[in-house]
Amino acid sequence: MTKSAAEIPNKLFYKIGEVCEITDTQPYVLRFWESEFPQLAPRKNRSGQRVYQRRDIDTVIRIKRLLYEEEYTIAGARRKLDDDPAGEPAPPLTAEAFRGDADEPAAVLPLRRSPEPSQQTHESEHPVDLLAARIESQVRQDKHARQTQTSDPERVARLDAAVAELKKQLREILALLSQ
Repeated sequence: MTKSAAEIPNKLFYKIGEVCEITDTQPYVLRFWESEFPQLAPRKNRSGQRVYQRRDIDTVIRIKRLLYEEEYTIAGARRKLDDDPAGEPAPPLTAEAFRGDADEPAAVLPLRRSPEPSQQTHESEHPVDLLAARIESQVRQDKHARQTQTSDPERVARLDAAVAELKKQLREILALLSQ
């Protein structure tokens, strides 16, 4: 049975075996679906292994639901995905999962949805760049939340410090990658 969103580990990349376990499918089924659904296009790492991201897992779950539960044909499911590429919104990914600290209130980091077929992922979309975009989105949401409600000054200071630290780490990672 397909795991719920809460049971899916929070990682940047998943191997095909992990995706099979999470979605309760077989590797040959995933490889076949990759050939039939342009929305499902995992990257390959340097050794040629398929590397899936969370959006790919969401797409696999959606394809499985369309084929097995809603009983679409492959062509019908492909059209449904083309007509509605976003599908149901993915559950939010929380900062708690990254730091393992459930006592501290965590901000929500939105997940990036699968690109439309006309916007297929380019090699320039590095995971660090995608993470930076999610952090920037979170900063905008935090600023909006601060303006609309009174906040605990200590919490605001902790959030500001956490955002500053994340930005510093991203700059260091980008500097290392550009070398």
